[in-house]
Amino acid sequence: MLQNIIDELTLYEKMVLKALESLNYESSPEKIAEIQNMDIKAVMSAAGSLASKDLIEVQKDVDEVISLSNTGKEYAEEGLPERRILMALKDEEVIPMKDLGTAAGLHPSEVKVAIGWLLKKKWAVIDKGNVRITEEGKSSVSKEHSDELLLDKLLEVQKLLLFNPSKLISEGFNLLKKRKGLIDVKKESKYNLKLTENGKQLVEIGIEIKEQATQLTHEQLKTGSWKNLEYRSYDVHAEHPETFPGKMHPLQRTIEDIRQIFLKMGFTESQGSILESAFWNFDCLFQPQDHAAREMQDTFYIKEPKYVNLPSKELVEKVADAHENGGYTGSEGWGYSWDVEVAKQSVLRTHTTCVSARFLAEHKPPLKMFSVGRVFRRETITYKHLPEFHQVEGIVAADDITFRNLLGILKEFYHKLGFEVRFRPAYFPYTYLSVECEIYLPDKQTWIELGGAGMFRPEVLEPLRIETPVAAFGLGIERLAMLRLDIKDIRMLYKSDIGWLRHLPVKME
Repeated sequence: MLQNIIDELTLYEKMVLKALESLNYESSPEKIAEIQNMDIKAVMSAAGSLASKDLIEVQKDVDEVISLSNTGKEYAEEGLPERRILMALKDEEVIPMKDLGTAAGLHPSEVKVAIGWLLKKKWAVIDKGNVRITEEGKSSVSKEHSDELLLDKLLEVQKLLLFNPSKLISEGFNLLKKRKGLIDVKKESKYNLKLTENGKQLVEIGIEIKEQATQLTHEQLKTGSWKNLEYRSYDVHAEHPETFPGKMHPLQRTIEDIRQIFLKMGFTESQGSILESAFWNFDCLFQPQDHAAREMQDTFYIKEPKYVNLPSKELVEKVADAHENGGYTGSEGWGYSWDVEVAKQSVLRTHTTCVSARFLAEHKPPLKMFSVGRVFRRETITYKHLPEFHQVEGIVAADDITFRNLLGILKEFYHKLGFEVRFRPAYFPYTYLSVECEIYLPDKQTWIELGGAGMFRPEVLEPLRIETPVAAFGLGIERLAMLRLDIKDIRMLYKSDIGWLRHLPVKME
């Protein structure tokens, strides 16, 4: 077993182990790099690999190190600005503030800072526009302050560790760190490599350093010399790094699965604009202008453009007749005065059924059409509601289409998605007969509503000059995606949770 581990070691790993063996089982990476003539990066790379195999222990210490900046070196050599003023005051005792720069050989930008430190160190006082040396200043002429002593020390040794500093270094550091740009404080990491018990057992067996072949040439294969080369063994049972292949977003995957089902069932795909007129979104679908769904709390009305153009005058008049008196359908309609200005209002579509209405106005039966798109409603964002979501809508129109055919199409669709479906009566303004589709969740032993369907009413079809029955259906896609992904919060579909997205299967069942 141990010999197998040795055979699987890389050349650099063996060299590090051999070096540790000769250095009494522990050493710094720098020492190993020196005696084995290795690059330090190669040593650290091999150390990381050996540590993962529990052959060595990598010990890390982080120290704070202080050193001089370029400005700090200049002040260490020439003296701090306040020291240079103090030396000028030694002879004059009193110097007008305006003459300080000239007397001390300082730049005007340094004078203001120097005065502040002179007062802080009690080397001088300001008296009626003059700077006067104090008794403490006189005694400090021949005695360096703690910050100056630290500057001298750093100039001599280049850098110092801040681990358990002396009182002198601590006082000097506290003063210098208050001044910008004099000292640099950096963190330096030191490593120590130490053989573990497993590593010691390995080196006791004996590690032989041999040049190993990393790639084969054409000539070696042709002559057969590859048979005499030394190769490193590989552990085929070793854990591989976790990989995350690129894949489609789960919501988009659900949409694509739905598209493929309908395309394979012979449907034509259609698309429409998310900006729609109230005419196509509501009126053409026999939804009265005083219907609750049209209220501002349910629909996004657009300020610009506030109104959009309507289709042909003939179609508009037929829709108006259907609303007011039922047109030629035998219906009584809604019995109110229809307003063309309301129909011109621009809205963000509240459903994709408006795509079906437009399609019927432009195409004659027989036909099978579906559309997938975003819809918008003024909803409060919760774990199960969003103001923007996706719907899939479909229609089938032909002379022999019946309500029974509609249920069969829906049953087949949900079956292809992997669900058992049942239907119960429902009401929608633009279909009759109408049903809601419920799917069964075996793990919860319950049924959940997932979509609606029905036969378009004559008041919808007659203005569009459609004389055949039209079966229509629609469902929300986000709710379906939640069921397939077993998530409880619809907002999860739109969160940038890379961990969740990475661990989802590439293909959803």
